[in-house]
Amino acid sequence: MGSYFDGTRFVTRIGQILPYVLINFKMVFWAMLLGTILAVFVAILRIKKIPIVNQFLLVFISFMRGTPLLVQMCLAFYGIPIIFGKLFLNVFGINLNRLDAYSFVIIAFILNEAAFLGEIFRSAILAIPVLQTEACYSIGMTKSQTLFRVVLPQAVHVAIPQYGADLIGVFHNTSIAFTLGVLDMMARAKTLGVSTGHTIEGFDGSRFA
Repeated sequence: MGSYFDGTRFVTRIGQILPYVLINFKMVFWAMLLGTILAVFVAILRIKKIPIVNQFLLVFISFMRGTPLLVQMCLAFYGIPIIFGKLFLNVFGINLNRLDAYSFVIIAFILNEAAFLGEIFRSAILAIPVLQTEACYSIGMTKSQTLFRVVLPQAVHVAIPQYGADLIGVFHNTSIAFTLGVLDMMARAKTLGVSTGHTIEGFDGSRFA
C-alpha cells in the first residue's frame, strides 16, 4: 500500500482523470441547453394556465423537484426502454435497449432542468410589473411582441443569479452519473482507486482536473 498520500501519485492521477472531465462538461452543456429551451415553454404554459396541461405540468414539476436525481436517472434508464421501446423501434427503427447509460442520464438531466428552470423563469417573468405589459398593449403591440421584446429580456436579468446557481448545481450532480456506469471523472477516480489501492489521490485529483 505504501504511504497514505503521495504527491507523485496525485500528479499522475490528474493526468489520468483530466480527459474524462469532458464527459462531465458535455452532460452540463446538453442539460443546460435543452433544459433551458424546454423550461421556457414550461414557464410560459404555467403562466397561461391551460386546463389539463397546467395540471400535468404541476405533477411533472412536483415529481422532478421532489425526488432525488439518482431516482430519476434510474427511471429514465430502466423505464424509457420499457415504455417507449416498441414505439421507437417500429416508428424510428431505434432500439432503445442498445443505447448506453450516458444517453439516459442526459435525458434525466434535461427533464430535471426543465422543471427547476421552468419555475425560475416563471418567477422571473411574473416579477416584471404588469403595468409594462399593459403599456405595450396600449400602443398596439401583440402578446408575442410584448413577451419577446419587453418581458423576456427583463426576465433574463432577474433569472441570471438563480440560473448561475443552478448551473453550478448541475455540474455537481454529474458526479452521480457513474452509478449508472457513465465513465466520467468521478468514475475514473474510483476505478483508479480500486485498481491501485490508493483512493485519496484520485478523488483529490478529480477536484483539480
